[in-house]
Amino acid sequence: MAFRFRSGRLCLNFCATVGERWRGRYERLPSPADLARWYVEAQLIPKALPLDTGDLERARVVREAIYRRATALTTAERPRRTDQAIINSAAQPAPLVPQLVNTKLRWSMPSEAAGPALLSTVARDAIDLFTGPYAGRVRACASDKCGILFLDSSRPGLRRWCSSTACGGRERASSYRRRHRPNQSADPA
Repeated sequence: MAFRFRSGRLCLNFCATVGERWRGRYERLPSPADLARWYVEAQLIPKALPLDTGDLERARVVREAIYRRATALTTAERPRRTDQAIINSAAQPAPLVPQLVNTKLRWSMPSEAAGPALLSTVARDAIDLFTGPYAGRVRACASDKCGILFLDSSRPGLRRWCSSTACGGRERASSYRRRHRPNQSADPA
């Protein structure tokens, strides 16, 4: 299954590894190899590393805690303390270390185990988002067929869709078709 990277933040992209939460709720991380592939596609590591089922289970628990915490921001609900504890615990191991290579960002692995370091990097991104100036800019896509959480980085803060080319483009095309539909109420003579 293809991963979605439309959220504008690492931690929110991680939440998108569950598809159609409102309906089918399909898992994009069914195996440790899929989790490793997500880390590669998220550009945290250059090639897949061996992860085990424990890494996968911890990642899923953290992902859901991040999702619930981010959703609480979008609905002004009180966040669950257990989610805070889960995210904080995941952030404790040493994270990946950012490295400047020419003009590009590369991540290097600390000496600790790969799984906890990768997950710590995601959890720390969540903490940074939830405690920073953009916490009030977390949104859920307005498309009734999407639901991806994203960071609204637009200047006025009025963005409605996870992507202007994906959900936003589909909505604009649908709206155009509705406006330009031939008048069907005319009675043929």
